[in-house]
Amino acid sequence: MLRHLLPCFFSLVFSCAVHAGEQDIKQVKSNLVRAFPELSAASVKPSSASGLYEVEFDARVFYVTSDGKYLMMGDLVDMGTRTNLTEERRAAVRSRLLDEVGEENMIVMGPAKAKRTLTVFTDVDCPYCAKFHLEVPELNKQGVKVRYLFYPRAGLQSESYKRAVAVWCASDRVKAIGIAKAGGKLDMKTCPNPVEKHYRLGGRLDVNGTPTIFVDNGKVFPGYMPAPRLLSMLGIKNEPSGTAVR
Repeated sequence: MLRHLLPCFFSLVFSCAVHAGEQDIKQVKSNLVRAFPELSAASVKPSSASGLYEVEFDARVFYVTSDGKYLMMGDLVDMGTRTNLTEERRAAVRSRLLDEVGEENMIVMGPAKAKRTLTVFTDVDCPYCAKFHLEVPELNKQGVKVRYLFYPRAGLQSESYKRAVAVWCASDRVKAIGIAKAGGKLDMKTCPNPVEKHYRLGGRLDVNGTPTIFVDNGKVFPGYMPAPRLLSMLGIKNEPSGTAVR
């Protein structure tokens, strides 16, 4: 995985000179793949900073110098606007990867025409996930859609994974996930399910705890957050209006 490259900050030296334009990009990509074959699926393009090329790999964004000598990991900030350009790119990539899952492969609660959407990686046996689940009705009432993806922290052979599969295979998934989070008994059925895909996507998005909350603009909030604080951060005024959980 790319995280194994972290000790290489500012120290990756390539042997080939590069040329201008498309050839420049091709040469940089060729050098990247030669050094790290796992980057064959990465995309390379000129960055906003002169002399740097942006490399996108999964949800990670890093940079290569135009002479092909150095690979750099870190955030690129526009000094004029004080905008974190790297985080903007990461956010766009996160949103794309999550939307590619499709709501038919998620547990969705809330209004179809939502003011905002949260996509949450959850573990059915996580106490703070259970606490967050109690906040979902209020979020729904205020026009926020919540989409659950499974992230069994103990891994794909764990009891939490099996319980996640049982939730997915239930006739009423919303009811079943509420039972699971309350520590209730599930009918441990199995069926074709997306749990493993959710878990592996979580790894690509650097999820390392639950709940991990992704906002529709690509921002990420690790950990539990109560509904009033979430609504405030989403720019939604808490009002006594309601939309039923679906």
